[in-house]
Amino acid sequence: MVLQTIWFILVTILFIGFFFLEGFDYGVGMWLPFLGKKDEERRAILNTFGPFWNSNEVWMLTAGGAMFASFPHVYATLFSGFYLALVLMLVALILRGVAIEYRSKRESLKWRSAWDWLIFFGSALPALLWGVAVGNLMRGFPIDENMHYWGGLLPLLNPYSLLGGVVFVALFLMHGANFLALKLEGEMAERARQVGFKTWIVATVLTVAFVIWTFFETDILTKPGINGLIPAVLAAVALLLVGYFRNAKRDGWAFVMGSLTVVFATIMVFAGLYPRILISTIKPEYSLTIANASSTPYTLTIMTIVAFIFVPIVLAYLGWTYWVFRKRIGLDKKVFVY
Repeated sequence: MVLQTIWFILVTILFIGFFFLEGFDYGVGMWLPFLGKKDEERRAILNTFGPFWNSNEVWMLTAGGAMFASFPHVYATLFSGFYLALVLMLVALILRGVAIEYRSKRESLKWRSAWDWLIFFGSALPALLWGVAVGNLMRGFPIDENMHYWGGLLPLLNPYSLLGGVVFVALFLMHGANFLALKLEGEMAERARQVGFKTWIVATVLTVAFVIWTFFETDILTKPGINGLIPAVLAAVALLLVGYFRNAKRDGWAFVMGSLTVVFATIMVFAGLYPRILISTIKPEYSLTIANASSTPYTLTIMTIVAFIFVPIVLAYLGWTYWVFRKRIGLDKKVFVY
């Protein structure tokens, strides 16, 4: 069980990195058509995350690959059950990536506006679908004794999980606005601060409603032993501090607290699941756990050695990238790549 637990923690860390990094990435994409009043402003917004968006998406691929290698039965059940939603998400991400690269290739404002709206939808749809997926992971779904889910897409679009999707969108919008306030200069930064505070209010109300529903709908916060209650409390404290620092115009601290909100919320989900990974609503015995869904000890051992060598290198490179591109972006500089 030690190796299985280690890989459960590593997969959790990968999803923490993905939601933290891609969260503000999605948020910036959703704000693009609204905060950018003219083309130069939209180009400045795109360049705030231009050097990072490719690497941010790699975290999703790495998390999926790690799950495939460490818990193959979970990968098979999850990605077959969520197949249509996954295809929709991938199509949205492909269009988003193409739009980011192509929107400034022509001077036509109609051309650029069309791509900008594709960036918006390519950011909003994955954010919504990830929230729906996480909501179903917390709530559980019908998995039979053979680790199969046959329900299709519609049962996954239940009210609880849809609220989870809306919460994800709201939190990512807040996260993205805080990032823009940190990276932009002048009037655009002030605009980001204003929408960031308003979005914080909406995100807080929705998150409180979702957590209350979670308390009654699932055992994520209440199951004996390890559960998600303490991380949920820490996420709530961090979320409240976002509003305090946002109102005080402390951009750096507002972004840090928003990041911690995402981090603790992700820990809440995985801590509440452990040692389960996929919860069966048919019978608890049919749930996929770290014990019955993992790879062989030999596979996990080799993977652990590789992970402990390369993960620190990747993290160091990631930190260096953000340090190199740490400066704010203003219209007066006009050094735009995208």
